[in-house]
Parts: sequence; C-alpha cells; structure tokens
Amino acid sequence: MAETETAPPAPACTLVIFGATGDLTRRLLMPALRNLRHAGLLPDDFAIVGVASRDIGDDGFRDRLREGVDGIDWFIERSRYLSGKFEAPQTYKALAGLLAPDRNVLFYLATPPSEFAVIAAQLGKAGLLKESGVAWRRLVVEKPFGHDLPSAVALNKQILRVAREEQVFRIDHYLGKETVQNILVFRFANGFVEPLWNRDRIDHVQITVAETVGVEQRGKSYDATGALRDMVPNHLFQLLTMIAMEPPTCFAADAMRNEKAKVLDAVRRVEPADVVRAQYGAGRIGGETVKPYRQSPDVPPDSTTETYVALKLAIDNWRWAGVPFYLRTGKTLAGRRTEISIQVKQAPLALFRGTPVESLPPNDLTLHIQPDEGVTLRFGVKVPGPTVKIDGVDMKFRYEDAFETVPSTGYETLIYDCMMGDASLFQRADTIEAGWRILQPVLDAWKQEGARALPTYEAGSAGPKEADDLLARDGRRWRTIRPNEKDRP
Repeated sequence: MAETETAPPAPACTLVIFGATGDLTRRLLMPALRNLRHAGLLPDDFAIVGVASRDIGDDGFRDRLREGVDGIDWFIERSRYLSGKFEAPQTYKALAGLLAPDRNVLFYLATPPSEFAVIAAQLGKAGLLKESGVAWRRLVVEKPFGHDLPSAVALNKQILRVAREEQVFRIDHYLGKETVQNILVFRFANGFVEPLWNRDRIDHVQITVAETVGVEQRGKSYDATGALRDMVPNHLFQLLTMIAMEPPTCFAADAMRNEKAKVLDAVRRVEPADVVRAQYGAGRIGGETVKPYRQSPDVPPDSTTETYVALKLAIDNWRWAGVPFYLRTGKTLAGRRTEISIQVKQAPLALFRGTPVESLPPNDLTLHIQPDEGVTLRFGVKVPGPTVKIDGVDMKFRYEDAFETVPSTGYETLIYDCMMGDASLFQRADTIEAGWRILQPVLDAWKQEGARALPTYEAGSAGPKEADDLLARDGRRWRTIRPNEKDRP
C-alpha cells in the first residue's frame, strides 16, 4: 500500500463478509477497516453485508461489530446482515437482492476452511462472481488453503471453476506487515546488498517464527492442523520466497509472483531426516505454569500433532546452491519473535596469526519482523587495549525510533490492495500447490511414523534438542530465543 499522503481512496464497493459473526471480523477486519477510514483510503460509498447462520438481524449484527472495537459508527450506518446457511441456494438469492448488478463487490471468506469450496460454488451458481461492465467481483480466501497437496489442488480447481485467477485473493496476513514488505525494499533499493546476496558470500539463512502462547481454546481446530500445516506453507514459505527470489522486472503482481514460484520450484525434495517435529510438555512462561499440549482443552490425550517443526531446505539454483535454509516455528517457546537471519561466510583467520584471536565473531544481518521491528547488522571490532582482541557488536535500526508508528492489524494493506485489484502480496494457485508439493513427502512420512518420532520439549524453552542436532551436524547452531520486554503479559 502506498503512503497515505498520496494513495487514492479505494473505489466504491460493498464488502460481503461470510462468517461475519466470528472472531476474525471483530478482532481484525473491523479494526483494519477503521484504520483505513482514518487514513482516508475508504470511499464514501462503502457498505458492509455480513452473512452468517445466526438469526440476529441488522441490529444484532451492529451490536456484535461494536464489541471491543471503538470508532466504527461510520460503518454501523453502512452495514446490513443476512442470516442463512452457506450451502443453501436461497441465501445467495437473498444476497443478490442486496447487491446491484453494476456494484463492485468484495466477497471475504472469514469462515472455517471447510466452507471455502461450498461458498465459492454457491456464489458461482448464483452468478454473483460474474462481472458486469467495469464493475468487479473479487473473492478473498483466508488460510489455510488446503491441508495437503491433493486438497489444495482440489480447492484451486473448485474455485477456478467459478472465478478467474485475477478475481481470487488468497490472503496471508503476514504479508500485510510493514517489516515483511520492507524485505523487498531492503534488498532491491540498496546497492550494497545485491553483491552480497548469493552463495559466494552467504553461509546460511535462518527463518524463525516463535510464539510464547500455547493452543489456548483452539485445541480442536489446532489438533487437526499442527505447526507445519498452520505456519510453513504460508507464513514461512512467503518469507523464504521474499528472501530468495530474483529481482522482478517491476512490482506488478505477476512479475513478483513469477519469481516467487521459481524459488519454490527450485527447492530440492525434503527428506524426513531434514525435518524435526515435536510437541510441548509442561513448563513455565512469564512466571505462569503451562500444562502439556495433550492436557489442553479438546486435545486427545494420545495426540500426535506437532506444536513445533524445524526443517532444512536446499534451493537448487545459481544464486543459492549449497546455501542451507533453516526454518523453525513453534508454540510455548522462550520468546515471541519473527525474524530472518542471514549469516555471512567467515573471513579467513590468516591475518590474525600470532595474536590471541582464535575465532572471529559471526557477521550476520537480521531482519526483525516482530515484535521489535527493524534490522540488525552484527560485525567484529577490536576491543580497546594493547593486544588484538575482537568482539561482535550490533548496529541497529528500529522502526519505532525512525518513524512515527500508526495502529495496524496487518490487514489494512491487504484489504486496500484487494479493493484496488493489486494482487502483488497474494498467493497464486501455482505457488500454493508448489508449497504443498515440497511438504507432501514429510506429511506422508509422519503418517507412517505415528507417535514413534515425536519428541517433546519443555514449555518456555527454545525447542527440542533434536532441532539443535539438525544444525549441529552441519557445524551450525540456531540463534538464541530469549524473552524480551514485549513478551511479558
């Protein structure tokens, strides 16, 4: 999304939210819409139609929108509610009566994944995705997009039967974060970066998405998903492609997505030995006792669902051949952070022969996505004194120090881009399937193993020992995960 001083407001449109009484609408979509309104990026002619099965009427829906969200009176005046079952044709007949044929409409599927194909099919049958004249009709699909390769392929086919690829926006809220979009600016707007961004200079890359929270009240849905399905084919692979992609010819949607697809196509087949899964046990985080995952509400006592996954990937192309990419994500870890660390190859020690220097501190560049948004460059300096001693120091840039921050949920940019028709930050059908194609052998192997290869790790730790061993056998180690001030309740 461009700067608010120059970006035009979105065109007049209606936002139809399926699953409008759910948590996503209240917690993320409405605050994001409010922020867009305050930034002057919503049109005056804007309306919301909520669709869900609860029979609460317009007034009940408006009361629901007000819960926990301030400053949305402007939206309340422009909202309507439609009660109906997602699989019932009469729901869509009634919806068509609320939408003029020449109206721009954004259909947002804020529902469980099991409803995606059902809603898309019914929208198609009702003709609600047909575009008339210059008016557009677009479909926003939340993650997870499928639970394995066959289901992702099937879902793409079902949706693309009723809509063109250009109408479909597969949303990943991570790409709405300013710090994620900054990856492209950092790489391609700074002349000193490109000469270093290759296998000649980079030793390895680590991508970490660590959470301090457990599954809380999401036990039933999480147990059917797990850490790999929940985080890797969307969040982590999106970060991977932005770090590893070649420079696109421009920032047009297909130019960028073509380069991302090439990265995933170049990932070598993942062997089960290069993947670690684990489940959290008892521990303490922030002074609070954490029960084991299997004692969480709605989780089976014999569950084999992983809450942590780490994997090693190889990208077989000219830029990255021989450079391992290590990815990890997990719940109830020692600290909350999302970061990408690029470790530069070590300089030769020959110059320091005859000195007390036995090793050089690592040179690494870390892009902090959250919560301490910014960039850190670590390099070696001489310690003051009569002898040659070297220590590592950090040069830091932090967003909150350099810029005035504004409230954001991460959805503002994405919703605005959907209304503007800019698909640059959204996944295409082929990249969705390419991501699952990488992971399918892992899922197949885990299905055969059952609980046999499922270690545990202490809640509040940095993860299982097996994840440390994954890097240790290559002579490397993970960056330390520590608590910070923003992790505290």
